Amino acid sequence: MAQEPIDFGAMLKKAKPQMNVPKLNLKFSRGLQIIVVGFILIVVIYNTLLTYVHPNEFGIMVKRLGMDRGVQKDIYAAGLHFVMPFFWEMHRLPRDVQVLELTGNPQTAADLARKDRAAHIQTSDGFFVDVDASIIYRINDPYLVFTQIGPGKLFEENGIIPKAEPALKETLGKLTTEDFYNSPLRVKKAAEAGDLLNKELNPKGIKVELVLVRYFKYSQEIQKNIEEKKLKDQLVFTNQAAARAAKEEAELKKIVQEGQVTVEVELEQGRAYVTRKTAEKDLYVRAKNAEADLLVKLADAEKVRLKNDALKGVGSERMVGLKMADVYKGLDLIVLPSDGRGGVNPLDLNNTLKLFDVRRGGAQ
Repeated sequence: MAQEPIDFGAMLKKAKPQMNVPKLNLKFSRGLQIIVVGFILIVVIYNTLLTYVHPNEFGIMVKRLGMDRGVQKDIYAAGLHFVMPFFWEMHRLPRDVQVLELTGNPQTAADLARKDRAAHIQTSDGFFVDVDASIIYRINDPYLVFTQIGPGKLFEENGIIPKAEPALKETLGKLTTEDFYNSPLRVKKAAEAGDLLNKELNPKGIKVELVLVRYFKYSQEIQKNIEEKKLKDQLVFTNQAAARAAKEEAELKKIVQEGQVTVEVELEQGRAYVTRKTAEKDLYVRAKNAEADLLVKLADAEKVRLKNDALKGVGSERMVGLKMADVYKGLDLIVLPSDGRGGVNPLDLNNTLKLFDVRRGGAQ
């Protein structure tokens, strides 16, 4: 079943008598009215008599009335400045760095305030290349820019843009197809393009800080040929580098082996030196020990000789007697005859010496 349409108007009419909407009765005091009028007056004066120059801008005053009418040479800094309506006019030019993009990338170009295109350059060997470049510049003298180029964006549209691509063609066009892959040479030619632009634009108050070549592209066929050639060149360079690396590695191995041999020789010499010094030490010790043993034996022999000499002398008999006395000390009891020819008188030393065959025949 189809639904019947809802009549919101009828519903509002039915509900309106029941709604109590309070009525606003606004009354402003005289003081508040003065404040509101003063505020409105300030806004009007600000918008009509004052102009604000931003910190990243130059201010150029143009006077259409008075003795000094025309473009004023004084440059207005950031802040509020009085401008007489209808007779004076404040123009503003950018103070900060500006960038001109020459690009064939649709995405990059769509992001820019204006759509530029890549620089179409013919190389010295007759091929064409599209170059994406960035030209970084600034307004150096706003008075010259305003008087020689014009106000607004004319410094860009009539100043930098018409000069950018011709300068790039003049310098980069001296390169060959392969020279574009030579980064130092490409940077050098970009710097020359910046010098050409400065010769043209410095007298007009614009200074080019830097020219950057960001990307370049040949036609697909030429690009393919160049890439194939570059790949072959890279393969040659790779092989040459590998050969050099192998040579250097062989040289390194030779140096390492020579170093190892030198180390072994030095170690052998060190071991031989240690062995020689050890042998010398052992020989010295043995010689000194032999000398000491000889001295001890000589001393012992001398002792024996001296002892023998002493025993051969007169005092030997006395020593034998003393020894016999020591022998007698060890006996508790001994029975010997005391009379007759074989009698023993311990007090008769001469007889005792004869008895032990120390003295013969009663020699004195």
